[in-house]
Amino acid sequence: MELWQEMLRQGVDSAKDLIERFGFEEVAARKLNTLFHIRINPYYLSLIRYPGDPIWLQCIPDGQELKDDGLPDDPLAEDSHSPVPSIVHRYPDRVLFLTTSQCSMYCRFCTRKRKVGDSKKIIMKYIQDGISYIAQHPEIRDVILSGGDPLMLTDYLLERILKGLREIPHIEIIRIGTRMPCVLPQRITTKLVKMLKKYHPIYINTHFNHPWECTPEAKRACEMLADAGIPLGNQTVLMKGVNDNPDVMLELMRKLLTMRIRPYYLYQADVTKGTDYFRTPVSKGLEIMDKLRGHTSGLAIPYYVIDAPGGGGKIPLLPQYVIGRAGKNIILRNYKYEIFTYPDLEEEPANHHPPVEKPFMRKNGSKKVTRKEIIEEAL
Repeated sequence: MELWQEMLRQGVDSAKDLIERFGFEEVAARKLNTLFHIRINPYYLSLIRYPGDPIWLQCIPDGQELKDDGLPDDPLAEDSHSPVPSIVHRYPDRVLFLTTSQCSMYCRFCTRKRKVGDSKKIIMKYIQDGISYIAQHPEIRDVILSGGDPLMLTDYLLERILKGLREIPHIEIIRIGTRMPCVLPQRITTKLVKMLKKYHPIYINTHFNHPWECTPEAKRACEMLADAGIPLGNQTVLMKGVNDNPDVMLELMRKLLTMRIRPYYLYQADVTKGTDYFRTPVSKGLEIMDKLRGHTSGLAIPYYVIDAPGGGGKIPLLPQYVIGRAGKNIILRNYKYEIFTYPDLEEEPANHHPPVEKPFMRKNGSKKVTRKEIIEEAL
């Protein structure tokens, strides 16, 4: 058994643990564990500095989860875009491939609580069904492994999936969505990265929400992946009490770059049953984005998006930089709220078409050739 697997065995994973270690009332503890399973591995538990801190909020259950707020279990309508149980096919050229229902830590803000933690929801039969579906749809060029957390699979099982995908001619890109570098960096081993290198191009999107998660252990794990040629991106969820502060978010984004992780998305929290207490007003997200742009490198600025309820996909949101127009001029403001004008051009008429490349005549008047053919001949 590897170290990371042994650490999982030693974690908090029951109502009894909540009662004995955190002083929960028994009835509430059992209800919370029934609603959404509890799992907190010892590494992530060690990051808690005090009750109610940003780490605590992400991993320790809260009585507010029991509130019957009438919110949906499947806010993004993933199940209605699921042709087989392991696939979500919403966008034309890419699919989400759910490879496991297990995580090394069950985040209290999870948008997929209806599936995560239930081993009956995703089984190996569905994995093969997913690979078969992808193979039968040549329009799919990009596959995102998700779950649960794909790195909860053993190296052997994960490689079986990667190998199966790489045998499909039309698959160009494989992405892995995992929180392991953040919540259990011990999972990133030399053996794992050596295996992943065999199936390039592979991208990994991980999930850091607070600067305290950017530990030396996490940095080492991310460097191992980056050294293996795997580009790293980060998807952060905006959460009340965790990171809804411009200074905290700025520190997080800067730290991610030092760990060789490119900030990718800042998500407005989904409208999910049992998680509403994490949500912030959209105005808070726009305020944070306004404090990032111009105050740090563009590399450190993610897309702020709402994953539209009902399956509408990701919709980007930006602070208001275009103030208006004055004649042909566009009136803009910068990050310092200084005003500038930009002389715009008139739009081309609707019937305008770009010039068609005309054939050239050779000097001797023989065969007509195109510019492209002349260049290729010269090379």
